[in-house]
Amino acid sequence: MAQTVQRAIDILEFCSVKPRTLREISDMCGVHRTTALRLLQTLEPCGFVRKNQHGRYGVGFRLAALAESALRQFDLRTVVHDHIEELSEKVGHTIQFAVVQDDHIVYVDKIEPADSIHLDTRIGGHVVVHTAGVAKAILANSSDEIRARILDRSGFQHYTDNTLTSRTAYDARLAETRRTGWAYDDGEYEDISNCIAAPVYDYAGDVAGAISITALKPQHDIAALEALLPDLLATTDSVSHALGYMPSTGRTATRGTDHNVVSPVT
Repeated sequence: MAQTVQRAIDILEFCSVKPRTLREISDMCGVHRTTALRLLQTLEPCGFVRKNQHGRYGVGFRLAALAESALRQFDLRTVVHDHIEELSEKVGHTIQFAVVQDDHIVYVDKIEPADSIHLDTRIGGHVVVHTAGVAKAILANSSDEIRARILDRSGFQHYTDNTLTSRTAYDARLAETRRTGWAYDDGEYEDISNCIAAPVYDYAGDVAGAISITALKPQHDIAALEALLPDLLATTDSVSHALGYMPSTGRTATRGTDHNVVSPVT
């Protein structure tokens, strides 16, 4: 029974990319065509798959209705909160979560341990996009259109000696972020703090937001924070999974593969 259910799930995921022939479905499942047809004949009357005029099978409207219902029940912050709370307890630093909202990047959750750095940021507040690690993690993995709309609002104001004050320098940092899979703020807004950040992805493979770990710079330089990368990436992977992200199916999000500790170049 469990194998049958798994095959049905595999068929739905396979057909969600584009309509498939019976032969393609049977080959994907590794079963005889009669077995694949039997599964399709079970799914079709329920509205989970539908056969088009060319004899190919795509997902049905019942599946779309269930997806819409799931999205209505979905609260991104609720999904993320327990994960970042656990991360904060583990690393002992301030954790923030940010998303894109109306052509801005906005903080939507923050965990501040009593003995950690207290940041001049608030939930609902706009992120300084050219300095913050969460902004770099999001924009490095966003579409050109979204990235342009958000960065067009940025004046690349100088805050510290490490602030990126030109679009050229910022684009180079985004390229580095795409390559490594994580971003950083090396005292670029305030001299006293720095952070590392990584993106989270949703069920469609789009970047849904980013999570950061922030610490006092005199106590933890970027090299010290890099030691926490495995914890950060484990958290972002868990959140992405909770949001329905599956790299092996559908459209794959842009994701860096070099997760080794590297020395950032400011």
